Amino acid sequence: MAVSSCARAFPSFQCRSDPDFSGGVPRHDIPNAGARVSNKAKSGSSVVHGGLSSLILRFPPNFVRQLSVKARRNCSNIGVAQVVAASWSNNHGSPDFTPAVKAVDTAAAIPPLDEEEVEAAAAVEDPPSADRNVQIEDLPGGKYSSFLSSDGSIAIHAGERLGRGIVTDAITTPVVNTSAYFFKKTSDLIDFKEKRRASFEYGRYGNPTTVVAEEKISALEGADTTLLMASGMCASTVMLLALVPAGGHIVTTTDCYRKTQIFIETILPKMGITATVIDPADIGALESVLNEKKVTLFFTESPTNPFLRCVDIELVSKLCHEKGALVCIDGTLATPLNQKALALGADLVLHSATKYLAGHNDVLGGCISGPDKLVSTVRTLHHILGGAINPNAAYLIIRGMKTLHLRVQQQNSTAQRIAEILEAHPKVRCVYYPGLPSHPEHHLAKRQMTGFGGVVSFEVDGDLLTTAKFVDALKIPYIAPSFGGCESIVDQPAIMSYWDLSQSERAKYGILDNLIRFSFGVEDVEDLKADILQALESI
Repeated sequence: MAVSSCARAFPSFQCRSDPDFSGGVPRHDIPNAGARVSNKAKSGSSVVHGGLSSLILRFPPNFVRQLSVKARRNCSNIGVAQVVAASWSNNHGSPDFTPAVKAVDTAAAIPPLDEEEVEAAAAVEDPPSADRNVQIEDLPGGKYSSFLSSDGSIAIHAGERLGRGIVTDAITTPVVNTSAYFFKKTSDLIDFKEKRRASFEYGRYGNPTTVVAEEKISALEGADTTLLMASGMCASTVMLLALVPAGGHIVTTTDCYRKTQIFIETILPKMGITATVIDPADIGALESVLNEKKVTLFFTESPTNPFLRCVDIELVSKLCHEKGALVCIDGTLATPLNQKALALGADLVLHSATKYLAGHNDVLGGCISGPDKLVSTVRTLHHILGGAINPNAAYLIIRGMKTLHLRVQQQNSTAQRIAEILEAHPKVRCVYYPGLPSHPEHHLAKRQMTGFGGVVSFEVDGDLLTTAKFVDALKIPYIAPSFGGCESIVDQPAIMSYWDLSQSERAKYGILDNLIRFSFGVEDVEDLKADILQALESI
């Protein structure tokens, strides 16, 4: 029964009670067929003892051809079956071929191939044929568009099946926990220093697990490269410090993440860097400052936080580039699935990977993606300042991104439906969501976004305490900062992010006491709807 089941499950494999390495010798001609093979061999044939009749798979020629070189080179990292298959591939035509046991016994003694042997062996391997599966080596890194048509597929496979640098047969990317990387000899170190050899050298400069996450994000954004850091704020601050010189001038918008505002208003001026703050949709104000000052960088979110205002990325990029200014868009609220900032003309796109990319409210991370030249400038400063992401966090981001397209689809749908319900409710004064026709940049959002995101901000009909009562009446969402995870989150910005400011100071940023920011998770939309409506009835 076991043999027939295996044959049905793996039609390309032949299931046998013993491996046939004899070049076609019938089983009944093999002495003591069906017996256990010992760990010794005599006169070119194996010494056998009775006992074992377990199944051994005979590998198809396609499989063993691929392993013939690699198994000898990496025998310490692969299973005995692969060593056996490799040996069979190299010797199956020989009448005096030593059976499987010799390959097993001598596996540890097989010397690794040097570079010349590897190249020579690769040169004589059979060319790809139509009857075999696509292999990793067939796919140059980053070449996904030829056979993956959706961001969902790219989010799953980019950086891993399609060119992962870590040598392993595991489907999931291993976590490489190391603080440093060694060199076998001094000449290898010198080759690295003189850029003839690749190495991370030190944990702050890179990590194989982190590279997989970076390549996945680059594939989604259509970027040359991505730099992953310890948090979204780390990515923002290092980017600004690296690209804006002392005495430089930046343009940002009135609505943006609170801690970004603080850094621009209080830290950058100490370095002689000044800023002009404009309304996200005020193109005239942007043109004026570009004409009056030597602007180094335009930096904002789109959509913004918490009012979800949208910037015309294509037009802003055109105007800034004409004046020699760079454009960096924080696309955290949009995600790479809902908006492609680089394709719209931005030079760089930034994300708090903590939010939608990781998507499970369990990790901190930030990233910046774009052309090699700009990202390399940021990377150089990052290596000095630190802020390296832990490889375990990088792994969690990789894991989270594999469900990114499913989560974002659900969150887009839920947010759109609830926003429409809230806008029609008598106890809600105003709703901020790019998917609503009432939103000031709705038509722009429709043009440059494929979905409007999972965050809805709105003002209830009441004061600070009434609004807090509504928040406390909710049963499903957590009262917490952040957004983009599987669990819904609600917060009252006047109490959460802007607590340190007086009411009048908050009003300068448009933050009223009755403002709510609601991040929808992946809970059932009917459950969320019922919870929100019941909470509204309580005020």
